[in-house]
This record gives sequence, C-alpha cells and structure tokens, in this order.
Amino acid sequence: MEGALYGGLPRQATEELCLQPQRSEEAKAFVSAFLKRSMPKMKDEAIQDVLSRKAVILEHYARKRKKQKRKKPKSFTAKQRREMRLFEIEPEQQRYAIFLPLHELWKQYIRDLCYGLKPDAQPQMVQAKLLKADLHGAIVTVTKSKCPSYVGITGIILQEFKHVFKIITKDDKVKVVPKLNNVFSLEIDGFISYIYGSKFQFRASERSAKKFKLKGTIDL
Repeated sequence: MEGALYGGLPRQATEELCLQPQRSEEAKAFVSAFLKRSMPKMKDEAIQDVLSRKAVILEHYARKRKKQKRKKPKSFTAKQRREMRLFEIEPEQQRYAIFLPLHELWKQYIRDLCYGLKPDAQPQMVQAKLLKADLHGAIVTVTKSKCPSYVGITGIILQEFKHVFKIITKDDKVKVVPKLNNVFSLEIDGFISYIYGSKFQFRASERSAKKFKLKGTIDL
C-alpha cells in the first residue's frame, strides 16, 4: 500500500501531463503536508495510522455563511404623501369625459370577475363579488343618507379611501362623499347592487380579504 501511495507515475504519464517526476521521499513529504492541511484537528500519529489503511477520508469544514438581513423599503408616511400631493387631481384633469374610458374598463373587469355576468347569474353571487371588487371607475349614486344634501349625487369613483369616496359628476365637479350614514347604488348590465357605507369602511386592499354578511336590511 505504501509503495503504491508514494510510487512515482509512469514516465509516459508524466510526459503527457507535463509533470516533473518526484522521488519517494518528496512524494511522502507532500502527502504528509497535504493531509495535515486537510485534517488540521488530527495528530501526526493519527495521520500515519490513516495512511496505513486502505482508504483516506479527508475532512471538510464548511464555512458558515452570514445571513444578510433584507432591508425593507421604507414607505411614505401620511404626512409625506400629503406634502407630495400624491392623491390630488389637477384642476385641468377634473373632467367627467376623461374618466369615461376608466368606467368602460371597470365594467369589463366586473364582467370577467362575475364569469360573464349572464342574465341568469345569481344576484347574491354578483353582490358578493362587487363587495370585494375594486370600485375605481364605477358609477355610483347616493340613494339614502342622513344628510339630505348627499342624496342624488351620481358620478364616477376616482379614489376610494377608508372613510370616503371621491367622485366626479357629469358637470365636472369633484365631490367627497363619506361612507358613513350613506347608502350607494351601482348598476351594471341590469344588475343593481347596494352598498351600505357604514359597513363598508375599509380600504380597497382590505376589502378583498373581508367576509361580508349579506343582510336584508341594514340601518344607516
């Protein structure tokens, strides 16, 4: 075993590999140094004992990788959003005709959401889908309200916040209508749905995961 371990390569092999032939003493010194580097925790006597066996198992120490902490992107605060005027619509853009294409997109979105919105579709299914749907672009009407001045307001929803709808009317006026104490209706392809604002005070992103209970009558 020792002769095979420290023996030199055949002359033809050394010429093909462009290696310089080593004497047995040099080969023995190289193997010992290599094993010491590969198995630093083992003593010389143990290494020599390993060499006397038929197989040599080299130890491998995996380096521990440091976990890099992912930095979460910082979002704007409410004050910063107000200062940057992110949710304000420029006066020249406050025109009802500009947002009609948005309404057409919303209608197609609802049709896809309600599996085509066929005439035989169940009203309860349509109502449940609309309660969780994105309402930006929908045309709504205030049908009931504790404040009479809100009743009859009709327009396209431009923005939905947790407590209010921002609506643009046909006469190009932007109205901010609170959800609380108001009932809204919206119609699409003959289906009329009612939204009780007092039970609807959620952001659009929150409503998608909210479970609504369909009730016959709800007080304002």
